[in-house]
Amino acid sequence: MTDTPQRTRPLRVLAAMSGGVDSAVAAARAAEAGHDVTGVHLALSANPQSFRTGARGCCTIEDSRDARRAADVIGIPFYVWDLADRFREDVVEDFVAEYEAGRTPNPCLRCNEKIKFAALLDKALALGFDAVCTGHYAKVILREDGTRELHRASDLAKDQSYVLGVLDDRQLAHAMFPLGDTLTTKEEIRAEAERRGLAVAKKPDSHDICFIADGDTQGFLAKRLGKAEGDIVDESGAKVGTHEGAYGFTIGQRKGLRIGTPAPDGKPRYVLDISPVTNTVTVGPADSLDVGALTAIRPRWCGAAPTGPGAYTAQLRAHGDETEVTAELVGEELRVRFAEPVRGVAPGQAVVLYDGTRVVGSATIASTERATADVA
Repeated sequence: MTDTPQRTRPLRVLAAMSGGVDSAVAAARAAEAGHDVTGVHLALSANPQSFRTGARGCCTIEDSRDARRAADVIGIPFYVWDLADRFREDVVEDFVAEYEAGRTPNPCLRCNEKIKFAALLDKALALGFDAVCTGHYAKVILREDGTRELHRASDLAKDQSYVLGVLDDRQLAHAMFPLGDTLTTKEEIRAEAERRGLAVAKKPDSHDICFIADGDTQGFLAKRLGKAEGDIVDESGAKVGTHEGAYGFTIGQRKGLRIGTPAPDGKPRYVLDISPVTNTVTVGPADSLDVGALTAIRPRWCGAAPTGPGAYTAQLRAHGDETEVTAELVGEELRVRFAEPVRGVAPGQAVVLYDGTRVVGSATIASTERATADVA
């Protein structure tokens, strides 16, 4: 098996350049490998100044300028494409709607699915490009039978395959991740950028959510959805506090609950459930967060869908650990059972299944089952 960037035939490659160091080095490596590379920066806001300002590596005016300078140094053509309307509809509005429904979405995963490997890829293919290149740390493996697999990056500490678990066969066939085989530290990637003369070498990485300028997710949602006072209750249904909007909470949250009544055992309480119908937030002890199984919907497979029950590992958040599971596709639902209880699993998050380093696919968590004594 070989990684697709090693293909001998030069490709016409569209390199998505965010303005950060990873995408710049990825574009440079693709060009150095002999591919015909064109850089493109995605304008994702009708008002870029409303996005995070400063050297954050995503979505600002400064970022588009940084991307253009990097393309000039690499010596490749560069364009800015306006995908603001598509981004607003598929990512921002989806983000707001998910929180309003009491779920916890992952906007970066949605952006990869709907923007970088749907809207961008479709436009790239229509213009005659063979592949879209990004700075993600993951690998696409080309098998001898011509099929492709998505795998974790060689450096597991930087692996980003979780947010790429939504890619299907067609998208993988046109995806290129030049950093996936990199067994170096981020400092060495920055050193490579500096050797190449890329000014983004010392630029800080982007964090948090690019379209929330100040990082205040609750404030962003309050402006979009308005305040809606409701009750915070314990597991018995007794009122222990109030809130200004159930959308401002996530499963497993401990801080910011503003509960006036202490727990009988004096221990911290966590968000256990969010009900947008009754506008209530239920809190309780940490062990009530233990989940033994979940049901997920809208599965997307990085290859053929699995048949029958199977043993896998699962990842539940972008920087989370793997956990052993058994999983089975039942109709259009993915049923997952954990070998050991896990905590803080929220509807709306993605569960990504792995077979070793291979990404099997992902699905959106719809519901969870509390762990019982016989789960472990």
